[in-house]
Amino acid sequence: MKYVAFVGGMVFNSHTERFERANIICRDGYIMEIGTNLPSGYEKIDVTDKYIIPGLVDIHSHGIAGGDFNFASQQRMEKMCYAYAKNGTTSVMATLASQSMTNLFNSIYSINQIRMTENYDKANIIGIHMEGRYLNPLARGAHAAELLALPSISELNSFTNVMMPSPMHFSLAPELEGAEEFIKKAREAGATVSIAHTKATYEEAEEAIEWGASSFTHTFNAMTPVHHRMPGAAICSLNSNKAYTEIICDGEHLHPAIVKLTYNAKAKDKLVLVTDSMCAAAFEDGEYGLAGSKVYVVNGRAVNEEGVLAGSTLTMFKAVKNIMKFCDISLEEALKFATVNPAKLVGADFIGSLEKNYRADFIVLSDIKEPEIYDVYVGGNRIN
Repeated sequence: MKYVAFVGGMVFNSHTERFERANIICRDGYIMEIGTNLPSGYEKIDVTDKYIIPGLVDIHSHGIAGGDFNFASQQRMEKMCYAYAKNGTTSVMATLASQSMTNLFNSIYSINQIRMTENYDKANIIGIHMEGRYLNPLARGAHAAELLALPSISELNSFTNVMMPSPMHFSLAPELEGAEEFIKKAREAGATVSIAHTKATYEEAEEAIEWGASSFTHTFNAMTPVHHRMPGAAICSLNSNKAYTEIICDGEHLHPAIVKLTYNAKAKDKLVLVTDSMCAAAFEDGEYGLAGSKVYVVNGRAVNEEGVLAGSTLTMFKAVKNIMKFCDISLEEALKFATVNPAKLVGADFIGSLEKNYRADFIVLSDIKEPEIYDVYVGGNRIN
């Protein structure tokens, strides 16, 4: 068993949203205590004058560092998870874009080989996010039209049988035939459901929330444009007290003014940052792919051959810094959107906060005004 104590740091308290000087006592990858106690027999790591924040949680990421969850081998996924951790994301939902059923099941099999083992030298895959196939063809974004399908209970049952255990997360267009039954059955199976790639009216989106949908995927993107007489799904997302609003905070998918509008309008415990990152994240510009389609990255902006935005090259740590800048808020105010909120959205009650019985995943910073990553720990182990 591994016993380690992180001593003297300023530890972020997700409940008070303040930094408090404390020791973090860890055993076997989990936090046993946070406070002034310093038991004997523990390896001591001095983090005096450093700031400790929870590891970041990304519930919508297709890939990073040259890898795409739709097609990556297990070896490639290992490298991807290392890259996530080095960039501050210690927990990720492996996100699959629309593909054939055969390809999706092959991807799920490979992902499960990684996620069934708790990692301490890289980020952990906490679950699977199925973004597709159940999208409106008129709002498909970079998803290939020929790979889309109507929501199917038989497909849902097949997916949940192989995606278990939770978290499982499905994105779909609620106006499609069969969506109501799909959402209700998915919730019964323990999955969460998000409204996505949709032409739903305001009223249709409200109804989907009553069926059990609990979030809106990359709000504003791949949704009906906002109109003052036809508000659509995006405004429903901002107005809903039940559903989470997910946003891509890269300055490309949303203008900074829209990010600020969203921040001002939405309940702060229901706002979630996501990256929607593709394989070029943490890499240089060039030609890449997303779910088998060509993607061109220029100045960090990813588009497909049709010129449509195709994911992002964003990291969660950069997203946090961006929302601080766009909304003129402190790190303390921004952290919940990338830690506890996404964890709660998908039902991951063991990450996203620094407290007893949570996994010892955290980032060490030397400054909180202009934050940069100093060290990352997963399960109390330093990512080298």
